[in-house]
Amino acid sequence: MFSYRNNPAGTAEGGIPSVYVVDSQAMRPVLPPRPNQGRRNGRAVQTLLFFLVSLALCGMIIQACFIYRLYQSESANSASFAKLIAAQNPTPPPAHFYYDVLPSKPVAHLTGGQNVIHGKEVMAWSMKAEPTLYQMVYRNGSLIIQKQGYYYVYSKVFFTDSGKFHHYVNMLTEKYAGGIITLLQARKYSPVSEVVRSNSYLGGVFHLYENDAIYVNVSSTAKIIQFNPNENVFGAFML
Repeated sequence: MFSYRNNPAGTAEGGIPSVYVVDSQAMRPVLPPRPNQGRRNGRAVQTLLFFLVSLALCGMIIQACFIYRLYQSESANSASFAKLIAAQNPTPPPAHFYYDVLPSKPVAHLTGGQNVIHGKEVMAWSMKAEPTLYQMVYRNGSLIIQKQGYYYVYSKVFFTDSGKFHHYVNMLTEKYAGGIITLLQARKYSPVSEVVRSNSYLGGVFHLYENDAIYVNVSSTAKIIQFNPNENVFGAFML
């Protein structure tokens, strides 16, 4: 936009009036922000940061409480399981017995001994001969399965071979209404007039369930020879 204005002092040379140019598009100077507005923005940012930090701390506290309760629950379950095993196994291995390498699966290897008192037909096993007994329970001559799976079960006995001699590995299970199941058996016959010493070995693979009980049964434990603990053995291990 242009405007003309006469010079009160007179005219320019040649009689031409002075001309002044006014630019209407010129920008106004930028004003600084108000102090109150900056303070309000700063307070809002501080409030937001405080809220986020508080929320993160609350989350960490809740997570810590959850982990603590979970740890306490697992500790209680482990203690209960240990008490249950101790109650089921009144004759634990000697305190000096230990494993050089901890087994990766359930395993048991029991031996005889001169301190063992057998039943009439059911054989017993020594807990003083450093038996191998891991994740299985020994009770009243039987091995109690604690974990379902396939097991190799075996037994070897040393006996006086005179007349007939029967050697069995039997199982008691809740899965079978009849109760006793014969897993393995061997029968030997010899003349009554001859008295010789002989061995009988049984072994096989079976699928066993938790709380199944396996034990060794013979026709007469009076014929069992107990000079050396390793001459009579009984065990099982998970495959």
